[in-house]
Amino acid sequence: MSTDTISHPGYQMPTANLSRRAFLTRAGMAAVGTLLLPSADAFAKVFSKERKLSFYNLNTGEELTLVCSPQQYYDRRTLRRFNRFLRDHRTNSVYPMDPALIDLLYAVFVFTGSRGTFHVLSGYRSPETNRMLRKISHGVAEHSLHMEGKAIDLRMSDISTRTVQKAALALQQGGVGYYRRSDFVHLDTGRVRSW
Repeated sequence: MSTDTISHPGYQMPTANLSRRAFLTRAGMAAVGTLLLPSADAFAKVFSKERKLSFYNLNTGEELTLVCSPQQYYDRRTLRRFNRFLRDHRTNSVYPMDPALIDLLYAVFVFTGSRGTFHVLSGYRSPETNRMLRKISHGVAEHSLHMEGKAIDLRMSDISTRTVQKAALALQQGGVGYYRRSDFVHLDTGRVRSW
């Protein structure tokens, strides 16, 4: 794997005070009491190894498998593939997605005990697409974090959306929206909130 790294304009790379391991340990302690989850130590150990996440884009039919090393930064190739996969399928616009989404998705993956695939409904949304969606749906925010590359709408192939929502809420690492009727969960790396 390349050691060439990239950052995202809104992503603060972990510092000595808040490493990826510290993020997970903190998240693990918050979540252990909520669900039947591995201990914070066990979770941090899992995160320190090579990690694999599988995705399926419901709009394009594309599949993506990311294999992430335990290094602190993601290599450029991994991020380019992630950005391209989560592009706005309506305009074909690619935008730099927040690498913290990968950490969040892996945490949800481990916390739920999933062995499946993330089914993606929406990643990046261009301003044009967001305006169009606002005209046809009341649930689309005018200043959506999708337009900043900080949000993803998804379900999982082997875990209920309700379980995904509970795990994400326990993590306390960003916004969590649960859309029961449409059967998907919105996750973002913005401030902690839920709806």
